[in-house]
Amino acid sequence: MQVQPSFPYDKQDMRLSTDRILTTHVGSLPRPPELLDLLLAKDAGSSVDQSALRICIRDSVERIVQYQVDLGIDVVSDGEMSKIGYSTYLKDRLNGFEGEGGRRVPRDLQEFPEYSQHLIETGGVPVGLKRPLCKGPVTIRDEEPLRTDITNLCAAVEQHTPTETFMNAASPGVVAVFMRNDYYPSHEAYLEALGKVMQVEYEAIIEAGFILQIDAPDMAMGRHMLWPDISNVEFRKIAALQIEVLNQATANIAPELMRMHICWGNYQGPHHCDIPFSEIVDIVLNARPAGLLIEGANPRHEHEWEVFSEIKIPDDKIIIPGVIDSTSNFIEHPRLVAQRIQRYTNLVDRERVLAGADCGFSTFAGFPQVHPKIAWAKFKSLVEGARLASDRIWGGKNS
Repeated sequence: MQVQPSFPYDKQDMRLSTDRILTTHVGSLPRPPELLDLLLAKDAGSSVDQSALRICIRDSVERIVQYQVDLGIDVVSDGEMSKIGYSTYLKDRLNGFEGEGGRRVPRDLQEFPEYSQHLIETGGVPVGLKRPLCKGPVTIRDEEPLRTDITNLCAAVEQHTPTETFMNAASPGVVAVFMRNDYYPSHEAYLEALGKVMQVEYEAIIEAGFILQIDAPDMAMGRHMLWPDISNVEFRKIAALQIEVLNQATANIAPELMRMHICWGNYQGPHHCDIPFSEIVDIVLNARPAGLLIEGANPRHEHEWEVFSEIKIPDDKIIIPGVIDSTSNFIEHPRLVAQRIQRYTNLVDRERVLAGADCGFSTFAGFPQVHPKIAWAKFKSLVEGARLASDRIWGGKNS
């Protein structure tokens, strides 16, 4: 896939925290109200002025990049402004999907059905978004949306010059989680087909000059979402297969140009059925992307920084822990953010630690767990906390 225009700067490896802790996030950000109305109408099948939608997306990307840069975020994205969801956006770009597959209920919410119903009644879960089934061969239908995303982000970063820029793309495994297979003879065959088509998107993002972020919640969330009745040993085999397919799809891309996000589901729930990070970390570290974004701020997974005291992190890996939570409207104190960062720099070389968020702040358009204005306040705390941590780690050099 040929992409024009190209990124306005020379291609380079993923930035390291060479003299201070760099800040970033997972990707999705709250959509402006005027854009949200258009995206939801389009997803519902209503007639939408396509020209107005294109202009609104373009302008929203420009503003969201400016907002991130002005706030002090180092490694920015387009906020996934054009996407209805971080995985289901592909239903508009690929052939083979139709109908409605329904919503999967995670095992932890199945065990608390009254709370699950409460989430539905209060709008706490995105029940209205379409999640079609795979009913035929998966092939590329339309490359124009990706070209437009790249063009919009190129224009925004040329104007606002962030430290670095990344663009999100779904992993083959997470597509399988949200758009169920009703065509291929096996999960493996479905993954392989998805990997082949996603390879085109991955390489186009790299060709444009962005860091590629692969969103792979399937590596953790898939355990209690898709396979709640198997053992952890059996799930590890599935996870290893998903990494194998992902590695094949990214074989032509240098690891230092990629990062990968894993999580256990960006929703308010008990999460007591989440597989421990310690049981999948070795498989996750076999993925080719150099950067690894993980949860590190919510009450279920904050303690798992301890894993890095028990295993040796390969020298070519970069750890990007969440130090602000994406489901709570508490605004973390900068000192807490700094403490969380230092837990990792005490165990991993400081240059290979960036500060991020647990997950996106609008993984499905229109269903933010955190109020948009509070989300931006949390980002401010992220930046302030990273500065405080940098002063401590580098001995006041950044004061």
